[in-house]
Amino acid sequence: EVAPFGAGLLLLRTSTDIENAPTLLTAPVDAAVLIGCDAPLRESLASAHLRGLPIVVIEGDAGDDVPRILLDNREAQRTAAAHVRSLGHTDVAIVTLRTSAAFAGGWIDDDTEITIDVTRERLHGARDVYPNAPALATAGSSIDQGLSAGRVLFADPARRPTAVIAQSDLLAGGVIRAAEEAGLSVPGDVSVTGFDGVPVDGLSPYELTTLVQQATDKGRAAGAAVAAMLEGVPPASVLLTCTFREGNTTGPPPARR
Repeated sequence: EVAPFGAGLLLLRTSTDIENAPTLLTAPVDAAVLIGCDAPLRESLASAHLRGLPIVVIEGDAGDDVPRILLDNREAQRTAAAHVRSLGHTDVAIVTLRTSAAFAGGWIDDDTEITIDVTRERLHGARDVYPNAPALATAGSSIDQGLSAGRVLFADPARRPTAVIAQSDLLAGGVIRAAEEAGLSVPGDVSVTGFDGVPVDGLSPYELTTLVQQATDKGRAAGAAVAAMLEGVPPASVLLTCTFREGNTTGPPPARR
């Protein structure tokens, strides 16, 4: 549906490496919707507030005075991990989204700073069930990133996990490709779960076990919050829930090696 005041949409990058690109402080906009909000971006919002710009954040925390459209990331990821545990898996690895703007990927340890809320919450959800599961961070949500992570996880047969909890469907698709590349069957040798419930090119004949989120509902909720602020009405924060969908990429672990 189109907003009654005929709103337009301008997409901005938060990166400053593009010369003369518009920013949150210079773009001719009446309101801003942030997709995520890490610590550095939070610190930069003071100037936007001084400008009087209404701000809504989707899946992030931009401060107590900014309405949030949230997803039950931790609870949903816990559901997927509990499903994996119910199948009998004990050797589980986690493939995460980007942890921060400065960290391009690698193993997550106690010193790794996770400034991206979605990554942190989904990791907590998995570790609520598997507190000692190793976690490998990627540089972003893509099949190629999942493939690279999967190659690391499956490189050593003696240390290979029997299940991988991926923080996005695209990452999960890449992990499955890496498993096939390593001569492993899914889910016979390794189970894989995703997150988001989005179509993944080339995934057939697999139907991914995943958490389905209603992305359209997130956009509508953010639009309603923006409309309320532009009309001088206090906006509401919203918490949306995911639906667990079992596919054919998870099953019991193989016989112990």
